[in-house]
Parts: sequence; C-alpha cells; structure tokens
Amino acid sequence: MMAVKVKKGDQVVVLAGRDKGSKGEVMRVIPSESRVVVAGVNIVKRHQRPGPGNPGGIVEREAPVHVSNVAHVDPDTGRPTRVGFRILEDGRKVRFAKRSGEVIDR
Repeated sequence: MMAVKVKKGDQVVVLAGRDKGSKGEVMRVIPSESRVVVAGVNIVKRHQRPGPGNPGGIVEREAPVHVSNVAHVDPDTGRPTRVGFRILEDGRKVRFAKRSGEVIDR
C-alpha cells in the first residue's frame, strides 16, 4: 500500500484538464479511487430531486479529480512541488516539499 501524499486541508494546484492552473483546498480524499475533491475545481451541474429540507433543482458542486492531476503547493514559493517523507529527530514521520525542503505537516 502506498502512503497517502494528499490529505484533507492541503493546498493543491491542478496540473491537467479544463481547470489547469487553478488552486484550491482539498475538501475530501477518496483513496479507494485515487481521487480528491478540490474546492472550486471541476464544477459540474447535477439535477437534484426535491426532498424534505431540499428544494431540488439544478445544483452545482465539485466532482472528484484524479490525484495524478493535482500537485501540492510549495509553502515557500507557491509553485507546484512533489512530496517526500522524512523522519524528524523526535521520531515523527512528516511530509515535505521536495522543491524547497519545507515541512508540509505541522
């Protein structure tokens, strides 16, 4: 099993597709499908049936994008970066940006 490199709350940039170049926060991770839902990216329209507390109609929401089409935003430069893992002196395993060496996990 591969380690998860993208987590909920991470800032990512889209690398491919119609939303290429847009940045957003990861709202949800779907590891079984290798997909992530990014705020404001890959907006689709869905027809919603009315229900209790739900008026129905056409709603817009974010659809999942494949994790290979997003990259972390480097905390230092704001540019896309790959992610690596490192063991700190206190024994914690943290993610770091390969572009700058900056630790992503706090």
